[in-house]
Amino acid sequence: MKKIAVLGCTGSIGTQTLDIVRNNRDKFEVTGLSCGTNVSELAKQAIELGCKTLGIADESKRKSLIELVPDAHVFCGDEALTAIIDDADIVVVAVVGMIGLKAVLAALDKGKTVALANKESLVAGGAVVKERLNRGGKIYPVDSEHSAVWQCLQGEKEFKRIILTASGGPFYFSPKSQLQCVTPEQAISHPNWKMGKKISVDSATMMNKGLEIIEASWLFDTTNIDYVIHPESVVHSMVEFIDGSIKAQACTPDMRMPIQYALTYPNHEIREYSPISLPLDLRFLPPDEKRFPAPRLAQQAMKAGGTATVVLNAANEAAVRLFLDRKIAFTDIVKIVESTLNDEKYESELSEDIIFQTHKRIYDQIYLNYRGK
Repeated sequence: MKKIAVLGCTGSIGTQTLDIVRNNRDKFEVTGLSCGTNVSELAKQAIELGCKTLGIADESKRKSLIELVPDAHVFCGDEALTAIIDDADIVVVAVVGMIGLKAVLAALDKGKTVALANKESLVAGGAVVKERLNRGGKIYPVDSEHSAVWQCLQGEKEFKRIILTASGGPFYFSPKSQLQCVTPEQAISHPNWKMGKKISVDSATMMNKGLEIIEASWLFDTTNIDYVIHPESVVHSMVEFIDGSIKAQACTPDMRMPIQYALTYPNHEIREYSPISLPLDLRFLPPDEKRFPAPRLAQQAMKAGGTATVVLNAANEAAVRLFLDRKIAFTDIVKIVESTLNDEKYESELSEDIIFQTHKRIYDQIYLNYRGK
């Protein structure tokens, strides 16, 4: 039986991970659960699954959590992510933001297998994560695109390039003139996936695909990465090999599939799912980087190296928050990212401290500048 800790257990990936556990109680035991502020949901999950080691990022919620689960060991702040993983074999990192990097590094330092659903860890911290991986520990990707590439590469030794697929988000077919007026409610309404607000906005701007390109470069040691628009989200990614053949991984849009594969690797275990209806009517369309330049900016940052991807990630994170707070227009998100990348001088040397300091400086600089407007 595999022991699992879920960081970000009340979010979209976290709750779907626990759905898989519920359907496989003979295979998995939950030994740690943590979230940011949702005490009632965390307590409900802990009682149902018999988990006694809990983390809550918001220290002011500690008393409430202890009252709801009096026999639990409760950790707060950074410890909510690092101290609850000791008994786990697999650590599902499903938290949003740079705090996820701390969790990944702590898990790798303890020799754990990380089921990774946190983008910042590799986008901003890829270099330090890679260095930790050389010491021990493993990373299994949870993102549907990276899981698809991972599955396509099983049994393979060489490949030519990775082809990620992108749904295009809710606005791929919208005229450019309409993008200025997009509301947060429209941006978080993804046509195929149920996701958190931040990643939904990233999908709408296409920044999500840019971040995934950077992630894929660290996961699979290549910069030969392209992407295509695939509105149906049935083919999740493809890999082209040196003989011209292409492998594709396909399934209905359901994050439980890549989550379960990360938990059961190297096996595909039985699960309930909606089968694909044949025949398929699938479209593969070219990117439109005039309207959606975010992936191009991400590729430029990736090639620049050093702190460039840290700056990209921090600028985007701040701009998305400003948009959700209704301080800027939808089209301003990528404009802010691009201008920040153009203005910033990158550091070539990376360390954990430099990554966190740079990220905080850029984020605060942008968010505080626009917040009062």
